[in-house]
Amino acid sequence: MTASAEQRAEPNPAADYPALWPVATRWDDNDHYGHVNNVTYYAFFDTAVNGWLMSTTGVDIRELPAIGVVAETSCKYHRELSFPDRLQVGLSVEKLGTRSIVYSLALFRDTDGDELQLAATGRFVHVYVDAVTRTPVPIPTEIEAAARTLVVPR
Repeated sequence: MTASAEQRAEPNPAADYPALWPVATRWDDNDHYGHVNNVTYYAFFDTAVNGWLMSTTGVDIRELPAIGVVAETSCKYHRELSFPDRLQVGLSVEKLGTRSIVYSLALFRDTDGDELQLAATGRFVHVYVDAVTRTPVPIPTEIEAAARTLVVPR
């Protein structure tokens, strides 16, 4: 994966994200080319969103009567990552609806200094559905209250 100088520009510094969630790379995250495989970035996003929600709400979100299912996700790669990089996922909410949340995410390499290097930006949409019937329902109050703290005016 080679990024142009324009792609390497860091338009989304960590300060633009109200929360950072640590994620570790694993040995098996690297692909044959020696960098973290592209699909793994989506797992980092998923882990950060759900880990942050559980930590912030104090609730096991898997046991709520409504669950967030992923309706859309995207990723733009800015810089290669490789095991054993330490990472931080920046989380913000782009749109908080009544039945869905649009997260804006960034993946940063945590360097030995205070600098976080932007590696990827992404978007993650959770639509809330009844855990049994899978029909759309309002966002649970615990989730809505937590997500509200991540809303960033755009």
